[in-house]
Amino acid sequence: MICHGCFKEIDRAGYCKKCLADLFNGKKVDHILPFNSPFKEESDLYRDLTKKMSISGVQVKYSMRLQDNKLILTDTAGQYLLKPIPSGQFKNLDQAPANEHLTMQLARQLFKITVPANAIVYFNDRTPAYLVKRFDVKADGTKSQQEDFAQIAQLTEETHSKNFKYDLSYQEIGELIKLHISMYPIEIEKFFRLVLFNYVFSNGDAHVKNFSIIQIDEGDYILSPAYDLLCTRIHSPNESDMALMLLKERFTMAYDAPGFCTGEDFLEFGRVLEIKESRVNKMINEFIGRDDAIDSLIDKSFLENQIKADYKRYYKDRLKRMSMEWPPVKMEK
Repeated sequence: MICHGCFKEIDRAGYCKKCLADLFNGKKVDHILPFNSPFKEESDLYRDLTKKMSISGVQVKYSMRLQDNKLILTDTAGQYLLKPIPSGQFKNLDQAPANEHLTMQLARQLFKITVPANAIVYFNDRTPAYLVKRFDVKADGTKSQQEDFAQIAQLTEETHSKNFKYDLSYQEIGELIKLHISMYPIEIEKFFRLVLFNYVFSNGDAHVKNFSIIQIDEGDYILSPAYDLLCTRIHSPNESDMALMLLKERFTMAYDAPGFCTGEDFLEFGRVLEIKESRVNKMINEFIGRDDAIDSLIDKSFLENQIKADYKRYYKDRLKRMSMEWPPVKMEK
């Protein structure tokens, strides 16, 4: 048996003690929900809740809270978000919950990226879903002030276009971080690592609304924990490599030659964000030579075997790109 939160080996199905503490404050909560998925007989209940919710994003999400030792659907005082299998024209959508769970665990366990507590759960009909604890809800039930970078940049469909979420570059988000966060040198490295992670693990939909800032108790703002991380190539094999351009006005020469980002592009990205080159190299190198640890988590995940193989192939291809030299080494005849 493995923990449905962190993949640790445990004696019985469910969660390890640490994940019970992180997710449910130590309460013994079952990983099987006491109701069926939205595709079954409780669809009317889900429709009512969906109407009452105003959570942004394309995928339908449901609000949940803990009542005694059970997770229940709610339209008030939500503590968790539940993301069932989405509907649409994309591929392998039944793998989306396991995909997001794995990608969030990779970020948390191997790459020093702060993410909210999360897990795989099952409906009564054994359909999987992704569960994530809300990081904007405090212990007393009040909410922390949070703004995504579409709000910060005042980007809306009315003032810009339907694709307003893609109207900035990652460099411009970095510049906004500098304007709005006093602890910029610390937070900009977190941002750099997250953009790099998204590239390596083929998250091609990391748009401006998938980055945000949150107010801490002292009154300052920091980057929010990472959210909505998944290998989108599993579901959309022909999508672009990145949702946004790295730089706001140009591609590097290293990009122009092969037509995709390499380590040199991220070195330049680090320069424009004013991160020391030694720090940039250190963060890039954290992704190199980790295949065994990455593969181990993929193998333990709840993905189907073929999707596990695809996931491995995609990230290893990106790491090859990151290792390419620029200028290209000329072979002697």
